[in-house]
Amino acid sequence: MTRSGPGISVLQGTALTLGAVLGTGVISLPAIAAAKAGPASLIAWAALLLVSIPLAATFAALGTRYPGGGGVTTYARLAFGDHAATALGCAFFLTIGVGAPVAAGFAGEYVADALGRGRGTTLAVSAAIILVVTTLNWFGIRLSARVQLGIAILLAGVLAVTVLVALPHAHAGNLRPFAPHGLHGVVAAAGALVWAFAGWEIMASVTGEYENPARDIPRAAAATLVIVAVLYLGVAFATTAVLGARPGRAPLSELLVAGVGEAARPVMTVVALLLTVGTMNSYFAGASRLGAALARERSLPRWLDERGEPRRALAVIAALALGTLGVMALTHSGTERTLLATTGAFAMAYLVATLAAVRLLPRGTAGWYAALASVLASIGLVVATGRAVLIPVAIGLAGALWAWLSKREPAAPLPPAPLPELG
Repeated sequence: MTRSGPGISVLQGTALTLGAVLGTGVISLPAIAAAKAGPASLIAWAALLLVSIPLAATFAALGTRYPGGGGVTTYARLAFGDHAATALGCAFFLTIGVGAPVAAGFAGEYVADALGRGRGTTLAVSAAIILVVTTLNWFGIRLSARVQLGIAILLAGVLAVTVLVALPHAHAGNLRPFAPHGLHGVVAAAGALVWAFAGWEIMASVTGEYENPARDIPRAAAATLVIVAVLYLGVAFATTAVLGARPGRAPLSELLVAGVGEAARPVMTVVALLLTVGTMNSYFAGASRLGAALARERSLPRWLDERGEPRRALAVIAALALGTLGVMALTHSGTERTLLATTGAFAMAYLVATLAAVRLLPRGTAGWYAALASVLASIGLVVATGRAVLIPVAIGLAGALWAWLSKREPAAPLPPAPLPELG
């Protein structure tokens, strides 16, 4: 990537990376993790933050060696060939629709909580968010990078304020028993929390934009790690210590209400809605383009290949999302399976990317050793997601088989998989 002007600073790089990592998960995952592991969910948060250290170093090394970057599909193609990249791309494209109701449902819970309503309201709001995001993308309406970044910075500020005003209401008794569900609960919590830690690979995509990459990338990575650690651990601890074993459907609202009063609830609801619509808007945009590119190389049915706005691929994503939501409504099931299927796709993407890094980076360098550590960490993430990881694996293998049977070489490199947007 060639810069047309002055490179980005450490502060700007930190903000970009922070905007990729922070996302919809933080508004609800602390409560989900606490329900699975109790106060011991803090161990899961800390473990995933430790995993983030070699991951960040690995993607920084990949980006430095391959500036301008791409994403995990690019590294899969360079290291393992077209079929591996195709499998990963298909897994992402078709898993996005399954995971969309989870992201929308996080915000739906906040609206239902603010209105004092139940599951029906949550489902209705989730459907409305999916339709709004689909409509925006249908007409090619994008939120600018500055708006996306502003939403992430707003979220970071709200999280910090929420933790600070809630902590005086913490009770030591809420931390006992510390591990009511044992080690199994901690592993289950870690599997769900993978959602909150997607986004580190964005570092590789912007390395060519830094004025002094060798100096500034490590600084931006370190700064982002510190900020994320403080915010995530702060929210996780406050959720457990203040709200106890039953943190409710909208934990950040409950924390802010505990600190400043009931008037804070609608404010947090608006923040949750803005964050979710903004994140899902860019996610649907990237995913629909990925679907069109996969169709262009015959990895998906040819009718999905469109020039201009990829509306057919977008329609498939929306149909999958609404269909998944409909199944959840009819079966009265929660989001756990769909959440784990999506986090399984994230974990597999990290595993493929870090295996690629071991192959692509010079042996014996700091980046290569970070990639080795990341491979082991990624294997742990895959194991933590459990059998649900088989869903994206099966989808990816089916896509690769389709491409092989069609006996067509890819017409163009796949665009980056839209992993950074969830966080």
